[in-house]
Amino acid sequence: MTGHVPPSTPLAYFAALVADDAAFPLLEAAASLGQDEYPEMDLQQVLTEVDGLLARLKRRIPDDADALQRLRALNQFFYRDLAFGGNINHYHDPDNSYLHVLLRTRRGIPVSLAVLWIEMAQGIGLDARGVAFPGHFMIKVHLPLGVAVLDPFTGESLDGDELAGRLEPWRAPAAAPEDFEAPLALYLQPAAPRDILARMLRNLKEIHRTQEDWPRLLPVLDRLIVLLPQDWPEYRDRALVHAELGETSAAISDLQQYLDQAGEAVDRQALLTRLAELRGDLP
Repeated sequence: MTGHVPPSTPLAYFAALVADDAAFPLLEAAASLGQDEYPEMDLQQVLTEVDGLLARLKRRIPDDADALQRLRALNQFFYRDLAFGGNINHYHDPDNSYLHVLLRTRRGIPVSLAVLWIEMAQGIGLDARGVAFPGHFMIKVHLPLGVAVLDPFTGESLDGDELAGRLEPWRAPAAAPEDFEAPLALYLQPAAPRDILARMLRNLKEIHRTQEDWPRLLPVLDRLIVLLPQDWPEYRDRALVHAELGETSAAISDLQQYLDQAGEAVDRQALLTRLAELRGDLP
């Protein structure tokens, strides 16, 4: 978990971390999100602290322990001994997404808890991946006798019926009996590290957007565009934030980029009008 030598700015450092899917340091990249809110945060200290927790866990596990024993030891250590869990009372607090705060408070949201849990699981030899389940991020662990799907809030293993029940509010209502309904397995595919990080950023984006906190939203959008450079709606959203902040030139640049790349988007005409306003082309 040794950190990279950071470039000159947090965003440049982040860009270096996420440049290559083949060597994507999820824990380090996720921990770096806290640098926008907490510029004094020591990222190397975060990685060292996780290393220390993993070393403590490894000392508890016999060398010949099987995968199920390792999973039970991890859950005992993570949820009971260290008391990590979901921040139910303050679910929409941005601090839930910052790993250095999570390590201190032991409270987070599903995806931040999952990032830390998966790092430790992989460190003790478990085949664990994140699952971008609708509404509530999950963890999937491959065991000799099958696959376990866990809720990162509690470590609880969920069976097919429980997962189907959680999925029900997110399914579109069927228009007719013959309409296709995607099987549960399609919702349990492992998420790539880049997608996990995007989910973390979009959680922060929604919090700041809802509160109309444009100064805090802007660096989140900067990171999303670095992470997903061809996700054109993020350029549109950043343009509108730049406009709210009075940064007209940056707003025009991002909005033009979106309009050039997004094709015949449903909001095209409205955004062409907004672009003309920003350029002062309207009477």
